[in-house]
Amino acid sequence: MDKELFDPIKPWFESAEELGEFIGIRFGRIAPGKSEPEWMFLPHKEFDGIGGFADILRKRGATLKRLPQIRHPASPSRLAVLKLVSKYLEPRRKLKWAPFNGGPAKPPFDRPLAAAWHVFDESETLRIRRACRKAGVTVNSFLLKNLSRAIRFFLEDPSSVVPWMIPVNVRGKVFQSRDTANYSSYISIKVQSYETVHDIHRNIYAALARKEHWANWYAYDLGRFTTNRMRKFLIQKELATSSWNLGGFSNLGDWDSEKEIALEECLGSWLFAPPVLRFQKIGAGCLTFQNRLSLLIQTHPELNTNPDVTNAWMQNWIKEIEFDVDSSIGDRVVFA
Repeated sequence: MDKELFDPIKPWFESAEELGEFIGIRFGRIAPGKSEPEWMFLPHKEFDGIGGFADILRKRGATLKRLPQIRHPASPSRLAVLKLVSKYLEPRRKLKWAPFNGGPAKPPFDRPLAAAWHVFDESETLRIRRACRKAGVTVNSFLLKNLSRAIRFFLEDPSSVVPWMIPVNVRGKVFQSRDTANYSSYISIKVQSYETVHDIHRNIYAALARKEHWANWYAYDLGRFTTNRMRKFLIQKELATSSWNLGGFSNLGDWDSEKEIALEECLGSWLFAPPVLRFQKIGAGCLTFQNRLSLLIQTHPELNTNPDVTNAWMQNWIKEIEFDVDSSIGDRVVFA
């Protein structure tokens, strides 16, 4: 195990913040009997999604012991960076959007302005889990497949290859001063228009087997040998990630399935989405709290400020999920 305590990600987020990026992780709580969320943002330079949610719950009185640990057996390896150098050098092919109402905002702005959310009840969440289990895929792969299909209809070319950043929790194999700190690396997954959920599932686990998450973790670790000016240059040139991504998709997993947390300030439905950046303008997140799965999409203000747009994406995402669950998932392609 790698027991160094240096945070390789924090300097990059600090540089991004100095460039005017808002790096807050969005959380929301819909209290029992309410319909609108109470929004809160935690800085990604201090937390990752798991750590941020744990911090929120603990400060409201909940007892959380061991936070979720990495499950994939691939061990940390600095050599993984060398093996993926060719990927870092690949050309960055950006996708274009079809025209939509809303449009971008002009800076300055301090946070994303458009977001949409949905919460499945316990029975709906159970149906989704059972359908995924029957199909032999993770809920994560299933949700990403349907998100990709839902978003495609808004692209200039819906048959395009859609690249996503997927955060990977590396707790348990690296260590920092707090269990709530940023332990998030990532893999990049390119979703082809003809792929099924089984294809996407295999691609995610193939990237983990290649140790792409460790390559990216240690690539950021090289930031200790760079200057703030160099990091800003790479961020501005959109070279601070291994590839250009349409957006980030993150799943915080299952929390308190036994419903042991009974504190009034913790009850209700919880929402989460990763930050959005100028070079990664969509943040889609999900988490399951007390057996209710929630979805949240937000957009960078330079892409969109109209909630109607994010609501349309969300409604598409829900329809795709429900269709696949009703048809027992099957091998329906991402786009046809």
